[in-house]
Amino acid sequence: MRGSEQQGTANRMALQARKEAGAGTLVQKLGDTLRKSIVAGQFPPGSKLPSEAQLSEAHGVSRTVVREAIASLRADRLVEARQGAGVFVLAPSEPAPAPLIVGNIDPARVSSMIELLELRTAVEVEAAGLAALRRSPAQEEVILERHSAIRACLEAGQSTTAADFALHLAIAEATNNPRFREFLALIGKNVIPRAALRDEDSEEDQPAYLRMIDTEHADIVEAISSGNEAAARDAMRRHLRGSQARYRALLREQRRPVR
Repeated sequence: MRGSEQQGTANRMALQARKEAGAGTLVQKLGDTLRKSIVAGQFPPGSKLPSEAQLSEAHGVSRTVVREAIASLRADRLVEARQGAGVFVLAPSEPAPAPLIVGNIDPARVSSMIELLELRTAVEVEAAGLAALRRSPAQEEVILERHSAIRACLEAGQSTTAADFALHLAIAEATNNPRFREFLALIGKNVIPRAALRDEDSEEDQPAYLRMIDTEHADIVEAISSGNEAAARDAMRRHLRGSQARYRALLREQRRPVR
């Protein structure tokens, strides 16, 4: 007897599982049908969907299936239920703006780095001026430390890329406007052009170039430390426009015909 009861319970559970699976399929089918109708304009924004009873009869499903299908549309912000009025189609939401894609620099294209340098110039010249005006003593100390770290790397014959990036981040931080730092963090390592276009290990073969960069950094740091807004802007502009000029020269060199 006990075995028969167990078998009956198992059969009922299996039947219930099949019913739930079938209902789930019906919910998905009805939801997809209604979505297609909304996208196709059959139910334009602001229009009212048929009632539960009407949808149930039209599609040959239960009201439970209709309610669950409508719930899926609500979750996707396609419709909204209004108390005592029914379910209405929502206007399409504005697409989110595409993220700023600046991190994936193509090492084979010097032109992509020139584009990035132009964008940086527009942002970082302003950042340098604001840093000269707004820096706190602690932030000024960090800027000086970051500059010293670059020089330590130079003296040790090590790559300066990470230290260089840290200096630019410290200047952005000193604006006391978090958006400047966020912008540089978004670009990431490619803030430093040679990191994207050159092998970092080759820096030891560029002593004159790196000394020139160090001089440009020193001018920026000194102007910020002195609170000289105009000089800070000018120094950062010279630094970044100088980089643009150097990479344009490299671009011309790459495009020079082989004789």
